[in-house]
Amino acid sequence: MNQTTPPVLVAENITVQYRRGRLNFTALDNVSVRIPRGTTVGLVGESGSGKSTLAKAILGLVPITTGRVELLGRDITHLAGEDRRRLGRSMQAVFQDPNTSLNPSFTIRRSLIEPLKAQNMLGEVDVNARVAEVLTAVGMEPDAGSRRPRQFSGGQRQRISIARALITNPEIVVCDEAVSALDLSVQAQVLNLLSDLQRERGLSYLFISHDMSVVKHICHEVTVLYRGAIKESGPTQLVTTAPADPYTKALLMAAPIADPHRQRQRQRPTSSTAAS
Repeated sequence: MNQTTPPVLVAENITVQYRRGRLNFTALDNVSVRIPRGTTVGLVGESGSGKSTLAKAILGLVPITTGRVELLGRDITHLAGEDRRRLGRSMQAVFQDPNTSLNPSFTIRRSLIEPLKAQNMLGEVDVNARVAEVLTAVGMEPDAGSRRPRQFSGGQRQRISIARALITNPEIVVCDEAVSALDLSVQAQVLNLLSDLQRERGLSYLFISHDMSVVKHICHEVTVLYRGAIKESGPTQLVTTAPADPYTKALLMAAPIADPHRQRQRQRPTSSTAAS
């Protein structure tokens, strides 16, 4: 990744602490991430690593104890209320469960235009044209807007959630385990869709996952988190082919392989391992 490219988002020295009884629990400890325009930066780690906490801190969903977040050069660390809400024009999110974005009682069209309402954009755009455009962009028919979430598969619902994130034309999308609930074939389709949208629209992604195979597929750079601290970071190709930290190696070994024979070979202990 070219470090001279102006960043869309910078999270610098982020620490998040929670109170547990009389003690402070540190969910994130001095974590920094930089996301240049048009790139995908991955955060990877097992459950409890702090990766989703960082996403929530950036989105303003949990308070930041110390550190700084900048979006398009503006300090947004402690924005709240109306000022925080307005960030939806520049930053959106896609979560693991599309039902967090799609109200089951709403038509797809109604769910899609909610961000436009929140940003007071209904008078700025042709709403019907924008709904049709984002549905088409994610591989759905425009008439899907008249239907409800239960009428679609999990993969289709996640495509619709992506369309919802696109509707304000954001600069960056935070993808928090956005494909982890999908089966492998659908995962690949959605990852390819995200890559296509990035090329077409110049989007930047903060991509959060527990799965190194997914990170290898889509991310330009990756940061490995363990118990709230960075273990390793760098270009994805380097980190995944020559990992420097044992925890990164363990994540790579845990990542599924599509070829069953290769998966069995990897899991089989070598003679040197067996002798140790």
